[in-house]
Amino acid sequence: MNLKNNLTLGIESTAHTWSVGIVEFSGKVLSLVNDMFIPEKGGIHPILVKEQHLSNFMQIINKALDDASISIKEIDLIAFSKSPGLGPILKIGAHVARMLSQLLGIPIVAVNHCIAHIEIGRFLSKIEDPLTLYVSGGNTIVSAYESGRYQIFGETLDIPIGNLIDSFARDVGIPHPGGPKVEALARESDNYLHLPYVVKGMDLSFSGLYSAAKRLIESKDYENKYTLYDVANSLQETAFAMLTEVTERALAHTGKSEILLTGGVAANKRLQEMIKYISREHAVRFEVVPLKYAGDNGAMIAWTGILRYKSIGGNNISETQINPKERMDQITIPWRS
Repeated sequence: MNLKNNLTLGIESTAHTWSVGIVEFSGKVLSLVNDMFIPEKGGIHPILVKEQHLSNFMQIINKALDDASISIKEIDLIAFSKSPGLGPILKIGAHVARMLSQLLGIPIVAVNHCIAHIEIGRFLSKIEDPLTLYVSGGNTIVSAYESGRYQIFGETLDIPIGNLIDSFARDVGIPHPGGPKVEALARESDNYLHLPYVVKGMDLSFSGLYSAAKRLIESKDYENKYTLYDVANSLQETAFAMLTEVTERALAHTGKSEILLTGGVAANKRLQEMIKYISREHAVRFEVVPLKYAGDNGAMIAWTGILRYKSIGGNNISETQINPKERMDQITIPWRS
């Protein structure tokens, strides 16, 4: 197909964020509009998130078009997050993307959300072949490109790092998003309380760490012998040390000369410090995805859709079924081979 404007509309809908990004084939982001579901209490409720996305999706698309100063008829390509994520929420993005593709008569590309986090980081950080530490509310993965795929060299065996921090934040009455507030609490203490450090080979387990931190804030010693600042500091230091150990080991194994930190938790300055330290020790380049693109966003979906389309074209509609549990190492990466 002859594309007139080389413009892609990307839809992100794997969890709490409905995001639309409009990106030129050159990579220039023309607009990015996010609508995040923020629970009144507890974690993400898929039904409530679904209702919010269904109510707001067209408004967000129109705002993105307005910000880019274009009409929907100027869009040449639709990209959407196919995997992984929460099924009911993924379905909304898939339905909207198929509808737009068919109404406009333009190609569609299904994108793996995890790969999109890496690709937007590679592009914006101008980094070529990194070992990537991808840390978010839904994923914790150490990955690198090898043998035509993004191989996984380490990952969480239970809850992701972002989920750990958000769960702890809820337990102490901190509203969503809890990550920045826990980080601020941790900066107020140098006192370290012993917490479980669980690294199994190249993988990590955070559930025991979460349970132990929760016991500390429920203990009779809480606020007598130690404070919330101390627990937050200890939680961060332990979790980030685990991530740093696995990343360093993967770096030695892969022999990569670059490290990329991406995902929503990449914004944490203490984690950045720890990964930067091992980067210096191994004399490798270290980059962090720009904050605006660290969390879930439609621009990363659009850009990854562009990479695939320019390499091998779009997907057939039959290939756009969602896959909530699809792993990034199951997908070939034709634009890099």
